[in-house]
Amino acid sequence: MTIHSLSTKRVSRSAEARIAAQDWRGIVSDLNAHGCAVMPGLLSAEECADIAGLYPHEEHFRSHVVMARHGFGKGEYRYFKYPLPDLIEGLRSALYPRLATVANDWNEKMGVALRYPADYAAFLKRCHDEGQTRPTPLLLQYAPGDFNCLHQDLYGTLAFPLQVAILLSEPGEDFTGGEFVLTEQRPRMQSRAEVVPLKRGDAVVFAVHNRPVQGTKGYYRVNLRHGVSRLRSGRRHTVGIIFHDAK
Repeated sequence: MTIHSLSTKRVSRSAEARIAAQDWRGIVSDLNAHGCAVMPGLLSAEECADIAGLYPHEEHFRSHVVMARHGFGKGEYRYFKYPLPDLIEGLRSALYPRLATVANDWNEKMGVALRYPADYAAFLKRCHDEGQTRPTPLLLQYAPGDFNCLHQDLYGTLAFPLQVAILLSEPGEDFTGGEFVLTEQRPRMQSRAEVVPLKRGDAVVFAVHNRPVQGTKGYYRVNLRHGVSRLRSGRRHTVGIIFHDAK
């Protein structure tokens, strides 16, 4: 399997078309209300199997992380190297402009001066100008007993405030347990947990770090972390699409 085996000849819809077909009014509404939103059926079962099948082939990746060695949890993941597989690169580029609109709206509400360009190439240039040149899309693999501790994928001074995870395995068939979990820490209040049910091929878009919440005196900032609960059985693969590159 080559790095470009996930090319457009295997994809019935372009990345732009499949992203445009999603309910973006609903996605934005859920992001604003809950800090996360589901994009159902973003990938086909065949595409999920193709991406998961890349995992054993080291030539596609720049690094391999075993979570237990770093206190991240249990399980492992690999960061893709450039050039990314065509399908992942296409989704990354097609998702960014729509999410940049949400990100800029959030920053305005939170009083953050930073604005993100509409063009994804321009945003990547900003990352590289900051010394963040290593690609961050990754492929994660979980076995029974594995889990991912609550965390934030920041990787440098410039971090895009939204990211996407796509479930590549079928719950109840390929694995049990292993739910995607998002927690929200609110000022002077107890934290809120959100468990996001996903099927194979579904994607969840979620806040990386902060998001605005409407209060009685205007918007205030809440802090979010995400993780994966303990896998009970089977094997679970996920591909993560992070938009900023890493130092």
